[in-house]
Amino acid sequence: MKTAVMTDTNSGISVKEGRELGVFVLPMPVLIGGASYTEGVDISSRQLFTALSQGVEASTSQPSPAAVTELWDGIFARGYGGRVQVADNRRISLLQKASVLDAKYLADRGLSAAEVRARLEKNGPNAIVYIAVDTLEYLKKSGRVTAAAAAISTVMNIKPVLRIQGGKLEPVAKIRGMQRCQEKMIQLLREQLETKFWRFPREKLLIGTAGSFGSPAEEDAWRAQVQKAFPKFKVRYEPLSCSISCHTGQNARGLAVMVLEQPMEEI
Repeated sequence: MKTAVMTDTNSGISVKEGRELGVFVLPMPVLIGGASYTEGVDISSRQLFTALSQGVEASTSQPSPAAVTELWDGIFARGYGGRVQVADNRRISLLQKASVLDAKYLADRGLSAAEVRARLEKNGPNAIVYIAVDTLEYLKKSGRVTAAAAAISTVMNIKPVLRIQGGKLEPVAKIRGMQRCQEKMIQLLREQLETKFWRFPREKLLIGTAGSFGSPAEEDAWRAQVQKAFPKFKVRYEPLSCSISCHTGQNARGLAVMVLEQPMEEI
């Protein structure tokens, strides 16, 4: 393999799944109650949600430089000076996973690491994520919203719809009740398909759903609602990783569209 692809578990790809896909995966650290865990190794989403429901503080941390270079050492047996390319296309969760699969697709077709990075970063702006959280409590703890805003949202049952584009997180709507929130996200995505993404072939567009739900039934219900709204697409679902769920809490849901480097049917 001339070009290896490496990511972390923010993508939603576990170390085991990475082996099956042919990519290298670095597990992310998760801090719960002051103790450090490794995502997919000694902490699961269910364990995280149990801790959050009990009021235990949870946060994330960057992997140590030693952990990163140790993985690099395993990939590049003869040294990696100047051969590592870091693609910053500002993607996370299911869109990061799709980007990893794009990188593998391009690498398998003979593109160099530098060429893969350039393609991913050029395509970076062609993606939008909408996310709704059940509570602002965890975003408040991370400093992304004020305590006053979180309190008002809880009392009034107001659910914010947030947009992630180009690495920026910004509110786009405030809706009362989660069902209406979901309908609003679908409306916003439909508008994007008719404006920003209309010029792209449908087979190069991925519509994906994500969430931090407590049961498979809730996951299926959210994906099915979006699939019904966009019957011409094959809608995917990916669970949010622990390192993301720390900031969203349980019962968050996301909806996204992105332009792929490869045909949709190959993902």
